[in-house]
Formats: sequence, structure tokens, C-alpha cells
Amino acid sequence: MTKLPVAVVQAAPIPLDFQGGIDKAVTLARAAVENGARVVAFGETFLGGYPLWLDEAPGAALWDHPGAKALHRIMFEQAVVPQDERLLPLQDLADASGATISIGAHERVRRSLVNNQLTFRPGLPVLDHRKLVPTHGERLIWARGDGSTLGVHQADWGRLGTLICWEHWMPLARAAMHNLGEDVHIAAWPTVRESHQIASRHYAMEGRCFVLAAGLVQTRYDLLDGLERVGGDGEARELLEAIPSQVLNRGGSLIAAPDTRVIAQAGEGEETLLAELDLAEVAEGLTNLDTDGHYARPDVFELTVDTRAKNGVNWQ
Repeated sequence: MTKLPVAVVQAAPIPLDFQGGIDKAVTLARAAVENGARVVAFGETFLGGYPLWLDEAPGAALWDHPGAKALHRIMFEQAVVPQDERLLPLQDLADASGATISIGAHERVRRSLVNNQLTFRPGLPVLDHRKLVPTHGERLIWARGDGSTLGVHQADWGRLGTLICWEHWMPLARAAMHNLGEDVHIAAWPTVRESHQIASRHYAMEGRCFVLAAGLVQTRYDLLDGLERVGGDGEARELLEAIPSQVLNRGGSLIAAPDTRVIAQAGEGEETLLAELDLAEVAEGLTNLDTDGHYARPDVFELTVDTRAKNGVNWQ
């Protein structure tokens, strides 16, 4: 199989309301599958929405801020958990259609929140990728992932992997993923602004793979609507209402080929990008650049990746 139909779903999440977000994701993913997509990509933390108050709300980072604490409690209560039955409709859709669906979510692991890009695979368990390094203000809400969720999905057409947001500026993370031989890479972003587009296209060139750069569309109104859906009010509402801008995440999703050219590009609103990838371009591109092969110098450089889960406490 050399022709692969894919979709990037650029849509507004339903912040804080996880069940509402799952229902919307299933509807959008089903529409993409009905249009022929074998791979469907959503942006970073589509389930739960990107926590924009960390960047946009004045005072959100202050110690013991009551609004930030209230929002964290809601996220903690709503977040998906490992083997969450609420996610079964997405797995059922993958099983029934044969499509692979990648979607970002806030996940609760023990008593920490993590940023997870979940890959639903037909007939197989969910493949997790937990963000290795939350960037800047994100560290106020997310714990760090570990090497146990660096991996790829082996499909009948090739290999698919994912990284989240600024992981695309971690040279060793990129080197590790290139070693796994991705044919298609999902770059999950909250919004795909110019610097994110550059990083995604660079990844396609460096990794000699197709890149689905998936972003969200998200507004201040979305945050307030989501808060109302889950019964939140008081200090949490005051914090969100203090955000000065209305439009916060502007989409910009794209699909890039291994030679960096843009196959499809979204605007600033909700839309689904559809494209057919010619996977033969992967092998053709490797002719003159293989960063894990003839452009690697294992006699000079060596990378060790620790894939053990780091739980912090080992019970004997």
C-alpha cells in the first residue's frame, strides 16, 4: 500500500467538559473516516481543551490563586484515566473502520495530570505518548512523561508516531523518533503558528516522513462555556473572564511532505484537512538524507533512550 488517505481535524474543543469533548471527537472522526481517511489526527489536549488561562489570565501563576486552584480541581475530576471506559467510542470507531485516530487529552496518572496524545488503533490497545517536558507555564498543571511512552504504531501501511508541541525542539527526542522509522508523524500543537509550522516542516525533512501538524481553534468564550457545562463558577469564572483576548488558538494546521512542501493548509476556523499521501516519497527522500543511517555517525555520536516507566516508588 503506497497511497494513504489522512485527515487533520482542526476543531474547537469543549474545554473542561470531557464527555462533551469525546462526543464531539467521535462525530468529527467518523465524518473523516466516512470521507476515506485511514489516519485521523486531532490537536494537543483536544479532550479537556488547552489550559489557556496559564498564558492569558493575569495572576494565574500566583501562589495559591483561588481561580487556578478551582480550575485544577475541575481538570483533575474530569480528566481521563488509564483504560477509561468513556474513551470506548473512539476505540470502537477505530476497530470498526480500520482507521487510526490520534487525539490529545489531559490524563490523570495516580494524582498527577499529564498531557497525553492517545493513539487508537484497530484491534490493539491504545498507544500513549505522554509529553516529556511541559513548557513554561504548563508546568503548573502537568507532570512530565517518561521514556516508556516513546514509541510508534506499526500499521499495515507503515509506522506512525507522535510528539507534542515543543518536543519538536528537543533534538534527542527527534533523533529517538527518527530511529523508530516513522512514515507518518503526528505533530500535536495547541495552535500551529508560524514557528510551529516551521518545526513541523523541518521534522518532515529531517525524519523523511509525512507530518500531520494538528492544531486547535479555541476562544475565551469556549473556556467560559466549558466551565458552565461542568457547573463551575466563582473564582474560576473570574479568572477566565479576566482574559483580555477573545480568539486564543487560531488553527493553522497543515500536512507536510518529506521534502517540506505543504500538501494542505487550514485557515483559522474549524475545518478538516483531507489528503492522500504517496508513501513512496519516504523511500525516495532517503536517497540523499537518512539522519538515522548514512547521516548518522555512530562512531562519533551515541544516544541511549531509557524506556523504563518511572513510577517513583518501587514496591517489592
